[in-house]
Amino acid sequence: MRYVLITANRNYSSWSLRPWVLMKALGLNFEDRLEPFLKPNNYDDFRAFSPTGQVPVLQHEGRTIYDSLGITLYLADRYPEVWPQDADARAWAQCAVAEMHSGFSALRNDCTMNVGVRVRPKPMSDALKANIARITELWAEGLSRFGGPYLAGPQFSAVDAFFAPVAFRVRTYALDVGASGQAWVDHILDHPAMRQWEAEALIESWREVTHEDELRAAGDIIADYRA
Repeated sequence: MRYVLITANRNYSSWSLRPWVLMKALGLNFEDRLEPFLKPNNYDDFRAFSPTGQVPVLQHEGRTIYDSLGITLYLADRYPEVWPQDADARAWAQCAVAEMHSGFSALRNDCTMNVGVRVRPKPMSDALKANIARITELWAEGLSRFGGPYLAGPQFSAVDAFFAPVAFRVRTYALDVGASGQAWVDHILDHPAMRQWEAEALIESWREVTHEDELRAAGDIIADYRA
């Protein structure tokens, strides 16, 4: 049975991007179903297909697999290339994915994802500075230890997918993640799957007020490339 991956707006939905770009990068065949955020609270509508009322959701063989990490683990049981094959790189990547999944709340809150804009950010909180410093350190470690150009070595893996939304944030807010971190950002943004996600984001006509308010609160919009 074919996979059905349910995601939301390309501009806003960082959690959706993770399994989408992972499946695209690995060449997995799936039906790409988009359920946009149309109002401030989409919980009741999304409950029709998601037990949490959130996206992303993967449907496969009668199963509903939810949460970006849950989907990644489900796919890893079927496709070993989800994780690096080198044991050290795999252990590091799994820790980095877990750290991204559970942490970096200041980055999420203060630098909301919006693919199609560029923002001059407001003065950073200490918590945001700490998040950016840790990401810079983490990326530099992976790239140095495993040789790049991806975070855990020569091949795209789940750790790149989990930090892919951060790459968009780095560009949107001109965040300083160091020379090696910026090299990874440039490399990942040029990946065909990321370029496809961005192209679809730019032609979206949806504007959801809560996400747009969060964007304006993040700083001054200096460019908007959306349709």
